[in-house]
Parts: sequence; structure tokens; C-alpha cells
Amino acid sequence: MSVTVRFAPSPTGFLHIGGARTALFNWLFAKHHQGRFLLRIEDTDRARSTKEAVDEILGGLEWLGLIWDGEVLMQSQRLARHAEAARQLLAEGKAYYCYCTPEELERMREKARKEGRSVRYDGTWRDRDPAEAPPGIPPVIRLKAPQTGETVIDDRVQGRVVVANEQIDDLILLRADGTPTYNLSVVVDDHDMAISHVIRGDEHLNNAFRQTQIYRALGWAVPAFAHVPLIHGADGAKLSKRHGALGVEEYRAMGYLPEALRNYLLRLGWSHGDDEIIATQQAIAWFDLDAVGRAPARFDFAKLASLNAHYMRESNDARLVELVAPYLELALGRKLREDDKWRLRAALPGLKPRAKTIAELAEVAHFYVAARPIPIDQKAAKLIAESKPLLQAIAETLGASEWNSAALEEVVRRFAEAQGSKLGTVAQPIRAALTGSTASPPLFEVMAILGREEGLGRLADAAEA
Repeated sequence: MSVTVRFAPSPTGFLHIGGARTALFNWLFAKHHQGRFLLRIEDTDRARSTKEAVDEILGGLEWLGLIWDGEVLMQSQRLARHAEAARQLLAEGKAYYCYCTPEELERMREKARKEGRSVRYDGTWRDRDPAEAPPGIPPVIRLKAPQTGETVIDDRVQGRVVVANEQIDDLILLRADGTPTYNLSVVVDDHDMAISHVIRGDEHLNNAFRQTQIYRALGWAVPAFAHVPLIHGADGAKLSKRHGALGVEEYRAMGYLPEALRNYLLRLGWSHGDDEIIATQQAIAWFDLDAVGRAPARFDFAKLASLNAHYMRESNDARLVELVAPYLELALGRKLREDDKWRLRAALPGLKPRAKTIAELAEVAHFYVAARPIPIDQKAAKLIAESKPLLQAIAETLGASEWNSAALEEVVRRFAEAQGSKLGTVAQPIRAALTGSTASPPLFEVMAILGREEGLGRLADAAEA
């Protein structure tokens, strides 16, 4: 069986983290089975759908590396096809016109509530002659749903799920204004796109029963369903912004790498033994629906940060320089120069262990590219103020030294011995003057990367401040 799956977001907002995981599972499933991954934008809600949201969804998928096959299908361009399917069912006696007014429907619902029954359409017009229709009432088209028996879904994640047909009413296929409803549009599009597997969030499980009935009424094969549990916060509560219910673009802005976010989302509800770090090609080789769990996954920022730190350490330094540059340029108010980028590349081996995101990497790297006089934090400023004579003396001594880490360490060590001090006592004020902080990568590595002119200049600034 050839596999074709789809991701079908509504462009009424950003690509949220749950949607990104759904897209990832579809993409991996298609890749694993040498199938196709299609993209459909369900933009039939014209009042709420925006081009900006479409662009953000496409941009988020591209950044994550989830590239779809073929052209993007815009659902709004297929309304006539959806309506055609409804009228086909009407002509075949599998659907009917319903002339109930909104007031009649409300009375129907109120009566059901009073009698303790489920609120559902009671089939008033199911077998009535349209000739009895009141004048001036535009009808809707409803499906003649089966009233006995069961609708069964053998879900690839949830297992066998059964609903008695008497619990499902005759859903509207075509509204009074001629526009199709969600369930009809989804069925027609999935059929015409030859979708073999529908992989989506389990909030759509109830829709699957109605959609199955539409498939059968139209005489079409029903795709395999796989309804994936939702993502919860670390505390088990429904995912909210404080838990991580943010747009993919926000994770990008916070400095997460796409490969780290892919790896993390993969492990939210899917597992392969105890494996945590799973490269994309390995994920394609391993992924299938039988390893998707039925329980909601829990989003954990600490685990995501830990994974991101791993991928940063593994990442190419030239790539990291380009990723960190926008953060630094925003802080500096200028473009990075080539000498700035050289320093960053040279410094990255010492900086990467100190950061878990690109944003954090920019923070710890800032001192390398800061303009003189560099910003000094409060603790460093206090240390500098207490050490000005020492800084002046060491600057004069260093001025005659070779400028590499081994030579600089030897000079500072001899200087400390001559002063009757420990190396750390001399090194800490130098660190404060050169980095603006009392914590940094190894001091002599920092000095070598800054270079003679910049290093001596910063020492002079601190001594004269």
C-alpha cells in the first residue's frame, strides 16, 4: 500500500508546538514508508484566516526541515467540489434538505436538555416531503446517517473505538448559504488527495466517526486513522503558554536549533527504548505508529534545553557564528565585522559548554565583540576598583610579551610570584577588565582571542575608569 499523509493546519494563528509535532509525525511516517507528505491549508474560515498566519506556518515548517511534497493545497479554492459531493448524496437519497429555523433548533435542544437526553438533531425533516417546506426558509443539507448498528474505528494509536449510531445525529453537510461544513470538506479533500493515513491530534477522534459515515455514504475507502494524544504541561495540566504552548517561530527566536526541536518533539509521545538523542535519519528509520503512546505527553523545557545544548556542542562553529550574529547585532546596534566573526569562531569551543540556547550563547559571547569601554557588571567593577595599581602594572608587563595563551600565562604567573600573590589573585582582576565579569572561559584563551591591541586597550580602560 502506498502511503500518503497530510498536515492540514488552519491559518487562524501561529504554528503551535502541538501542530508542529503532528506535522513531524506525518513527515516521519511518510519518509519511513517512502510515501508522500502533503500540506493543506484549511482556510475556509475567511473571517479568521490571514496571509500572515499562512506565511508563519510555511516558514515554521521550512525552518523545522519538514518540507512537503508538491504544491500547497488551499481548501478555500475547493468549495465548489465540496458542495458537489453534498449534492451527489442528495441526489442519491443519502442526504436531505432540512428547513428547521434557528428557533426550532433551539427549542429542540432545550427539550433534550430538560429530558436529560444528549443534545442532537431529532431528524424532523429526514423523511418529510420538501414540498411541505415553509416559504422563505433556505435549507441546509444533512447526511442521512445510519440510525442502527455501530460505527467502528480501528485506530492505529487509540485501538478499536466504537460508537452506537443512535448517538450520532444527521450532521449538516452544506449550510443554508451553500458553504460546506468542516467534516464534509475534510473528507472530500482527503479522498481527492488520496490520503491513506490520517495522523492528527485526538481532539479529532469524535470527528472521525462522522467522517467515516460520510466516506461510506459516498462509497469511498476510509483512510486509516491515528489519533495522537495531546501535549500537557510538566504538571499534567492542559498545555498553556507558561508550559510551552508557543509558536514555532518563538522557539526559533529563543535560540533553539531545529534539529533539537525535532528530536524533542519526536520523543513527546513516541519512544524507541531508552534512546533520547535521535538524529533525523535514525528517526526516519525507526518511526512508526505502533510506538506512539496513548497517554498525553508532558512538555519539559529543561529536557528541551538539555537536548539543544547537545546539538549546539555538535554543531559546526561557522554555522553557530551566523546563528548568533543577529542576537549580537541587535545588542550592539551594528553589523558584526569580520574580525568580530573571527573572534567568535575562535571562542566557540570555550563558549558552547556555557550555553544551552543560541540566545544564551550570544550573552556569554557578547564581551568578545563589545565596543570599548566594555560593559562591566557590578561584581567585576568592585574588583577592578580595588585593583587599579595591579592592572596598570600587569598591562606594562604584558606589553612586552608574546601574545599567545602559553606565553601570556607564563608572564602572569611570574608577575604573581614577584608580587608574592597567588595566580588567581592576579588573574581575577584581569578577567574582570577584559570580559566585564568575574566568570568567563579560561582567561589566557580569552586574552589570546582578543588580541594584543584589544586586550591592552581594555586593561587601560579599566585602570583609568
